[in-house]
Amino acid sequence: MPFLELSLPCTEAQQPRYERALEDVGALAVTLADAHADAPDEQAIFEPGVGEQPLWNELVLTALFEGDTNSTLLLYALSAADEGLDWSRATFREVEDQDWERAWMDQYEPLHFGERTWIVPWDAELPEEAQQQLDAAGNDAARTPAIVRLDPGLAFGSGTHPTTALCLQWLDGLANEGALRDARVLDFGCGSGILALAALKLGAAQAVGVDNDPQALTATHDNAERNGVGPRMAVYLPQDEPVATYPVVVANILAVALIALVDTLAARVAPGGSIALSGILAGQEDEVLAAYAAHFDNLKVERLEDWIRISGVRRA
Repeated sequence: MPFLELSLPCTEAQQPRYERALEDVGALAVTLADAHADAPDEQAIFEPGVGEQPLWNELVLTALFEGDTNSTLLLYALSAADEGLDWSRATFREVEDQDWERAWMDQYEPLHFGERTWIVPWDAELPEEAQQQLDAAGNDAARTPAIVRLDPGLAFGSGTHPTTALCLQWLDGLANEGALRDARVLDFGCGSGILALAALKLGAAQAVGVDNDPQALTATHDNAERNGVGPRMAVYLPQDEPVATYPVVVANILAVALIALVDTLAARVAPGGSIALSGILAGQEDEVLAAYAAHFDNLKVERLEDWIRISGVRRA
């Protein structure tokens, strides 16, 4: 089924108003990208959560609508939704379903993190190295590779972004230390569920995924079922999340959200438990460290490209 795509340049300050107007008239999805990005690894932010901000001053905002939407009538509706916005630079094109939901999977290759963690496209063959690890492990669960078969659909989280890679490496390290064995894990901002699924494959007993996007919860649930860990995976919107503490918590969201949620996330980590915080741009780590120092010891910073992961241990 084709879709109608609207693209519009805007500034960071204008973005919330444009996004609200698009959602008010029925946009199926809204994404943001750097207006000046020309690098091949430029990343979009998918449907930022409440309180999260885009990473760039000048943006290209893209929204999808049902394919039979009339673009002229849509512009009238948008103008009526917020009369103070300028829609004259909006452009439209028709896109096929696979253009925005599936085409990227054609370029998605198996990825290896740490010692045992593999993220493999659902329909791809297992890499030779992963198969060798599997054969060598035999019945030894501590050596068995953690193979996550992923079909993230529209939800953010495929392992290709440095923020996700940093978290996967951290989880793999915890597993090698035995800290994941039979543990309960909270993946706050779960997206596709990739981190929770990796934790389960690495030995965790149960995982909980929390996200403010219902689409992400659907993707996480579906991916858990496909990986054979559905009964051990629960997903919630933030307002529905049961109050609980966990020995392992990972939150791969933006720095501004991590700071705003410091009390919430700290309360989720059991005394002596471990936390990993990612989605932090280089240069933002000091503010995040200052916020979490009141609750966590042994705070450590790891960097991959322009992104930062902070990990720590909950103070008793």
